[in-house]
Order: sequence, then C-alpha cells, then structure tokens
Amino acid sequence: MYTTRQGECWDEVAKNVYGSEKYVGYLMQHNLPLLDITVFSAGVTINTPAMPAEENDLPAWRRRG
Repeated sequence: MYTTRQGECWDEVAKNVYGSEKYVGYLMQHNLPLLDITVFSAGVTINTPAMPAEENDLPAWRRRG
C-alpha cells in the first residue's frame, strides 16, 4: 500500500513505488475505483501489488524463444 502526498499524479506514484513511470498502467489496473482521480489529495491509499517477474529476470531455461 502507498499513501499519496498532496498533488501527486499516477506517474509519480508509479515511479516512487516501482522505480519507473512505465508501470503506471499496471498500477492503474490494480486501482480501478481511483481512476477518476488525476491529481491526488494527501492521504489516498493506493494498492501497490508486487510486480510480476519480467521475462528477462527468468533463468535461460524458462525464457521463450
């Protein structure tokens, strides 16, 4: 779980939690009730599930192709 600060946007939360804005879609998928919010107020609780393992992080024998 992540608690927002006043004025944060989705991309900022994604960067703070996952280290990159590229995960904003993943973050939004897990917080559907909050999608109408563009700029957060302080104190909004956001669900921050663990990222699934990326294929590049898998051992060679588990990778496709």
